[in-house]
Amino acid sequence: MARRNAGTRAPRIPLSRERVLHAAVALADESGLEALSMRKLGEAVGVEAMSLYNHVANKVDLLDGMIDVVFGEIGLPSSEDDWKTAMRERAGAVRRVLSRHRWAIGLMESRTSPGPATLQHHDAVIGCLRNAGFSVELAAHAVSALDSYIYGFALQERSLPFDTPDETAELAQAILTTFPRDAYPHLAELTTEHVLQPGYDYGKEFEFGLGLILDGLERAGDGTGNRPVSPQGS
Repeated sequence: MARRNAGTRAPRIPLSRERVLHAAVALADESGLEALSMRKLGEAVGVEAMSLYNHVANKVDLLDGMIDVVFGEIGLPSSEDDWKTAMRERAGAVRRVLSRHRWAIGLMESRTSPGPATLQHHDAVIGCLRNAGFSVELAAHAVSALDSYIYGFALQERSLPFDTPDETAELAQAILTTFPRDAYPHLAELTTEHVLQPGYDYGKEFEFGLGLILDGLERAGDGTGNRPVSPQGS
């Protein structure tokens, strides 16, 4: 008898925790976290929903893992740069990653069982500051101030009713027509002389605010932020 052809179907990719987590992240990116369900996730990876529980314990474990994936995309502060450069680049990286995963903004610091990428990221940020001469207390202040600003800015960007400079100008013009300028003179002045000027981009405000925080942290350390940590008791 003639031998049957084996067919051309591609081999099935084994299911793993990593594959489940990345599929969940992709679904959340596409449809939002509220639309993510075990049933939809199972369909995305080609299994019944119950099979997912061989790789994630429950929905909380799934979210923990998804946030760990997001932290893994940010990268770690460079050990070759001075602390201000490293923190500036890290802030930009967090903002870029959150622009891809907007659902994650409110979850980044809420996990009670953080994964290895999450822990490694925070440890590296603190280590960068400590190695630059920050005391433990000042490093704690720095992380709190920076993350509050980064996450807050990302959240505000997510909620804005425009995405491009052209849309910003169009909306600003429309709002100006809804009230007499002499009723709100300062708002009208800022809109006309700043927002509606050529090249205005709300995203540029991020760098300005970040610079204020970094300069303030440097002053808080009395200018010693770039010096190595002194030995105990010296």
